[in-house]
Amino acid sequence: MAHTVDVITELTADHREMDETFDIIERAVPAGERQTAAERLTIELVRHTVTEEEHLYPTLREVFPDGDLIADREIAEHARMEKLLKDLEGLDADGPDFDPLVAALRAEVTAHVWDEEENLFPRLREACAQESLERMGENIRRARTRSPAHPTTPRTGLVDHARALVTTRSRSTGPAPDTRPDAPYPHHHWA
Repeated sequence: MAHTVDVITELTADHREMDETFDIIERAVPAGERQTAAERLTIELVRHTVTEEEHLYPTLREVFPDGDLIADREIAEHARMEKLLKDLEGLDADGPDFDPLVAALRAEVTAHVWDEEENLFPRLREACAQESLERMGENIRRARTRSPAHPTTPRTGLVDHARALVTTRSRSTGPAPDTRPDAPYPHHHWA
């Protein structure tokens, strides 16, 4: 049987990809490039958080005695990150609020990533069979192929649109939702 990449490796790769996108935002000189990178980061981060919520956190709730507490804490962190992403929506990359918001978002994401990689992932690797970790990794790869990789929507509402699109596609076997820029945005409400 061929060895496949597990959930921890998949999510860690997402972490590195987001870190590289933050670097691009901070290094890019033309505001348009920074704006495009910020929109790409929004898609990457929302796709990552939905992936964790749908494919990792249910396992945490089952495997760990404190799994509900861990998953709820992680979801609260996701909500803080998405709030910052929404605050970033529609801002000009050369405006006065853009850089401070990107810095705050990066700090939040960095703390979340560090906690997962240093605390959660080692516990998960110890508690779960490799086969289970690989199955979750495969589920994540499948979900990722059904979610957007690049922004195709207007800047305003991108977080809600990306979350709804990723969530709908990962739960549906039917036709993909309408992603035309002029299509109405489906809204996803969660705690």
